[in-house]
Amino acid sequence: MRKYTGKKAEKISFPLGGIGTGCIGLTGNGQLVDWEIFNRPNKLTFNGFSHFAVRAEENGKVIDARILAGEFNGNKMGTHNYLSPSNIFGFGAPRESLGGAPHFKTVSFESEFPFAVLRFSDPDFPAEITLQAFNPFIPLNPHDSSIPGALFQIEIHNTTARKINYTVVLAVNNPWNECYENNFDISGKFKRITLSDRSERNADDTPNQIVIATDSETVSKQENWFKGSWFDGLGVYFKELRTPGAFINRFYGKSHHVNLPGGLNDLTSHALLAAHKQIEPARKYAFKMVIAWRIADCKNDWDDTLDEAELSKQNLVNHWRNHYATAFASAGEVADYLLKEFPRLLRESKLFSTTFYATTIPKVFLEAAGCNLSILKTPTCLRLEDGSFYGFEGCAPMSGCCEGSCSHVWNYAYALAYLFPSLERSMRNLEYQYNLQPSGELTMRLMLPLGRPPRYRACADGQFGTIVKTYREWKISGDDSWLRSIWPKVKLSLQYTWNPENPDLWDVKKSGMLTGRQHHTLDMELFGPNSWLTGFYLAALDASAQMADFVGEKQFAQECRALFKTGKEQMDRSLFNGEYFFQQVNLSDISQLAVYAKGNWAADKKQRISIYDAYWDSDHGQLKYQIGQGCCIDQVLGQWHASLLGLNEIFDPEKRKKALRSIYRYNFKEEIGKIFNPCRLYSLGAESGTIICEWPEEKEKPWIPLPYAEETMHGFEYAFACQLLQCGLLKESERIVQAVRDRHDGENRNPWNEMECGSNYARSMASYAFLPAWSGFLCDASQKRLTFDPHFLDEQFISFWSMGTAWGSIECTKSSATLHVLYGTLELKELILPFLSCAGRKYSQICLLNAGESITINDEK
Repeated sequence: MRKYTGKKAEKISFPLGGIGTGCIGLTGNGQLVDWEIFNRPNKLTFNGFSHFAVRAEENGKVIDARILAGEFNGNKMGTHNYLSPSNIFGFGAPRESLGGAPHFKTVSFESEFPFAVLRFSDPDFPAEITLQAFNPFIPLNPHDSSIPGALFQIEIHNTTARKINYTVVLAVNNPWNECYENNFDISGKFKRITLSDRSERNADDTPNQIVIATDSETVSKQENWFKGSWFDGLGVYFKELRTPGAFINRFYGKSHHVNLPGGLNDLTSHALLAAHKQIEPARKYAFKMVIAWRIADCKNDWDDTLDEAELSKQNLVNHWRNHYATAFASAGEVADYLLKEFPRLLRESKLFSTTFYATTIPKVFLEAAGCNLSILKTPTCLRLEDGSFYGFEGCAPMSGCCEGSCSHVWNYAYALAYLFPSLERSMRNLEYQYNLQPSGELTMRLMLPLGRPPRYRACADGQFGTIVKTYREWKISGDDSWLRSIWPKVKLSLQYTWNPENPDLWDVKKSGMLTGRQHHTLDMELFGPNSWLTGFYLAALDASAQMADFVGEKQFAQECRALFKTGKEQMDRSLFNGEYFFQQVNLSDISQLAVYAKGNWAADKKQRISIYDAYWDSDHGQLKYQIGQGCCIDQVLGQWHASLLGLNEIFDPEKRKKALRSIYRYNFKEEIGKIFNPCRLYSLGAESGTIICEWPEEKEKPWIPLPYAEETMHGFEYAFACQLLQCGLLKESERIVQAVRDRHDGENRNPWNEMECGSNYARSMASYAFLPAWSGFLCDASQKRLTFDPHFLDEQFISFWSMGTAWGSIECTKSSATLHVLYGTLELKELILPFLSCAGRKYSQICLLNAGESITINDEK
């Protein structure tokens, strides 16, 4: 585990929550922040004075009591982001941080996802304390990985030679202070306090709830803190914390927020649960506690163009339930499940984590991939009522940012496809059900509530990327019937490329290259042939040919292959300048815009701007937002997907390798501060990074170039680094990734929050692709075939792998390989191991491997 201490822990907020449930942030010093459990982001916030605390007492006297956190590490002058008038800039550090309470002098933060481990010590406290926090993360088990809760195990090591009575306190604020109620109850072995919203109920007639619970035998509680004004509530609480014995309960029943003298909030909405245990000298004991929640109702509150009256005319309502609300009837049920299943959930999550981090790839690749798995646990991700997966691009401070499981952004995100393939496949189902138009246009964003008319146009990389992802989902799942059912829609979306009614005129002449107007993930259009988007097109043609073959459409498969061959030859011949691939466009030719003048250029169909206003720079007589002779980071991206999925070569291998070396030479900047960047600032000063597009000195840079050209965006950088890895350029690949992770060092940026258009940005899950690229892992579940071909095989190679029905590890030497199934069931007919020296390269034998079973292949068998 990487250890973060001192300043290197200042920016940490580690998300604790399930897939599509929202999360709570655990800071590098142990605070509970960013309560994003209310079906939206909630950055840089506290939930009242919610926290953990500990107490040690002996012979009826308190030795010490303090907050289970380190020193306050935020802005000591205050902040602008808190609603309380006493917690803004100019009023000092926020009181909710409990920075004014005794805390631990030494704290360290370590993590191997999904676990966060904090270690606390202080010369005045008679114990060493370890807090382990997690939410279950078990690949292929979306139910247990989508639980709305956070699990905490607080281990106290009595470092004295005496018996000490220890208390662990969990205090949480009821956030629904308009009308609320906190109630203690016992559910079997579990003690719980339910914090309920009494102001309104969900559509299923349940209240919003948070539950705090423990399985400890001896507990005390306070259903409400002291009612008072000024600083009374917090002051009384801390005096009670420093009083020996059990807490004396206080219960006010159904309550309302009251404005009291002093202008400060009444704190009676807080409740606490305290667990007590006497620990023998030099012994350890682990307390278990959970925070669970259930806020059932969701609605679209991020789209200011949404018209409720118009929805009603379409027989739609702006409401749906969280999927987790269909699995759990109350937050108490969630808490009980987490505590009852705690040993199994811990064991299976540990099994994943241990196996994942045992991969013998350079550690920085694992750090990047592991940290960005946390995106799945943030408000970037939703699960709709039927369990289908939906994603924003990222999170704005108080709402999802860039809606609609955006196809061109989620193209890069490989984690979900391998780890939770049923959820990834649900994205394809939604796209082809709701985004596909009769013409074959596949609009780039899914509108909520489901059934709303599409607001956005198609984008080239998203349209073709979705075809490639459909092929991927088929191969990972092996679900032949699913492919047959969705294939007609996939085919139609490819045929849209050639449709003369396509207003973007992508390839109406069936040349095998895109020549029309091409919207893309950098939010504008390219005009004319380029390898980046044509590469996507060729990958889609190759994937479609293979899918068409399988469903029996041989003629269509032949047509796709012929176009693939023609396009590849043209691209290699006309778009490579000896160093890299470029865009073929005459920047000074305004006439090429004329064919698009009658339509609407904007990706958002509600915007109306002429093509000339959008793309012609009359001052300089140039097209705007083009690559031209520039060196673009994604110029051979299509091959990244193709190589990961076992498709054919799109680019000449030597030209591709030269292009990648050129990107490294021109786009990677050792000191980003030496270049001018008018765009968003994801790297600064002496930091290193790879920019989106660069124009070598002898090449013309457009006056108004490709948007974001000077930015360093992490998902692009990871995809580029992975391509370097695929081509054997390990040193360069590792340098690219190290630069990204150095920027997210805990001091300058949060290691678990890579930002692009908002926090927790989906594109950074491109980092998961390092694992299949490193191991040369290919999955064809339809044929029951696995391939492993490590790019860098030393004395021993170990890698995690995952596919539709199983996951595990593989251990290899140059003469043998052992495939372990650790979870699920693997039906295998063929195991291909090209790195073995002779006889064992291809193992063909039908076998069924269950969890805990393995198979060994060597040169003799």
